[in-house]
Amino acid sequence: MTIFTLTKLENPTMTLDAREFRDSLGAFATGITVVTTTAPDGAKVGCTANSFSSVSLEPPLVMWAIARNANSFDAFYKAKDFAIHILHSGQEDISRLFATKDADKFGQIDSSEGRAGVPVLNDYSVRFECSTEHLYEGGDHVIIVGRVHEMCNANKEPLGFYKGQYAKIDVSK
Repeated sequence: MTIFTLTKLENPTMTLDAREFRDSLGAFATGITVVTTTAPDGAKVGCTANSFSSVSLEPPLVMWAIARNANSFDAFYKAKDFAIHILHSGQEDISRLFATKDADKFGQIDSSEGRAGVPVLNDYSVRFECSTEHLYEGGDHVIIVGRVHEMCNANKEPLGFYKGQYAKIDVSK
């Protein structure tokens, strides 16, 4: 049996340039999601996020992260339920809309009411309807882990994001 010991590597003289760090992170191609919930006052809330990932198959868990300075932070931090929509390749406009502060987001799209009254987009590649399972501190973000209760897969090509630009993900091969 091999036992691994984790050691903390420190380099106190190393500094990271914030712009270079952000650009380097952008070299990791991601999909784009829109996350929605209902605020405590009943308002529909949504934001664009590319920090989505799977966590566990059993139980079915997914995660995403929200910036503490996001307009919708309080709503998502307090939310018991939310929906994650993986956008398809024809939804750059939806991604941009939900990334805009103070826009009438739900007035410009087709949506309906999903599980637990959460607003859901009617057009998507995949939709997960979740309840909040865990919240974790993550620097200037909070990581939200959700338990998936319902899922719908429309099997459309995903919208990609790479180095600060939308990208087509060729799934034909």
